[in-house]
Amino acid sequence: MSILEVKLPQKQYSIIIEKGILKNIGNEIKKIYNNRKIAIITDSNVEKLYGEEMINSLTNHDFETKTIVIQPGEKSKSLDIATNIYKELLDFEISRGDMIIAFGGGVVGDLAGFVSSTLLRGIPFIQVPTSLLAQIDSSVGGKVAVNLLEGKNLVGSFYHPEVVFIDPEVLKTLDKRFLYDGMAEVIKYGCIRDEELFNKLMKIKGEEELFNNMEEIIQNCCLIKRDIVERDEKDDGERMLLNFGHTLGHAIEKYYDYNKYTHGEAVAIGMYNITKKSEDMGMTIEGTTKLLEEIIKKFNLSYEMPEMDNEILAKTIGLDKKNKGDSLNIILLKQIGESFIKKISKNDIKTYI
Repeated sequence: MSILEVKLPQKQYSIIIEKGILKNIGNEIKKIYNNRKIAIITDSNVEKLYGEEMINSLTNHDFETKTIVIQPGEKSKSLDIATNIYKELLDFEISRGDMIIAFGGGVVGDLAGFVSSTLLRGIPFIQVPTSLLAQIDSSVGGKVAVNLLEGKNLVGSFYHPEVVFIDPEVLKTLDKRFLYDGMAEVIKYGCIRDEELFNKLMKIKGEEELFNNMEEIIQNCCLIKRDIVERDEKDDGERMLLNFGHTLGHAIEKYYDYNKYTHGEAVAIGMYNITKKSEDMGMTIEGTTKLLEEIIKKFNLSYEMPEMDNEILAKTIGLDKKNKGDSLNIILLKQIGESFIKKISKNDIKTYI
């Protein structure tokens, strides 16, 4: 078991990483929660695989539960779905003294966190992430949100969980596409802050070796994110580095209406192409793009930019939530393991895409 403590001015919580912890989730929650009611928000894929196990563990510790199941996929991260969940929670007569569990991948975590932060002006919640992407990134740091037609994560808040329980064992049932989707975010951490992690990933041979190292990989990524979030909780400076590849990646996801690319797949394309541009401009050390291409291909991800209308793409990027006035902060690499924030004019977006 690994336990990381997140210490913020207004909140402190633990990230607990342990193989098999899902089987004992009821006992773990009993340690931090004294009331009886727990609402579980999950998707249909996770519910089929682990729903019964979750319910049994909770009811064995005398919790009264209600499970709310959404459809998998980015399109569920909407205000309409959030409204449906509000109604189900109110029918359950949930109160501010009760608990919500976000049990699933990044979509479930973001959506359930958003609902928790807004219903009754805030209900405590727990993150139990089941995808690699959620375990190393979206479940940690308190960013919760839903999408609008205009773009991704445009309505949201900072709302931290009471605890994050990470069970690496559940990744063994993850669809391979979504395993590698999460690896894009692992690669991101190596690129922006940890050259040693990047080099370790380059040496991994095959899925078995990847899973043998998974607990350490998850811990390394969570450590990096924890440290950055503690220094910049509200995304005003250093935390922006975590968006490497995301500005372009989010725009690609939106362009294809969240049907063609997963989040990680789009981020991989974003990381490669923004680095190719910055290397061509002399801002990134020569050879960095080649290393990125190699590692992206190694983990079954695409790096080539699909054919898109640059006008539409630039407009979508111009609506990015990280924009401030007429400027946009983009994240570039100096080299593998070292990143920086570059402020550009919205008029210069096309130069970088």
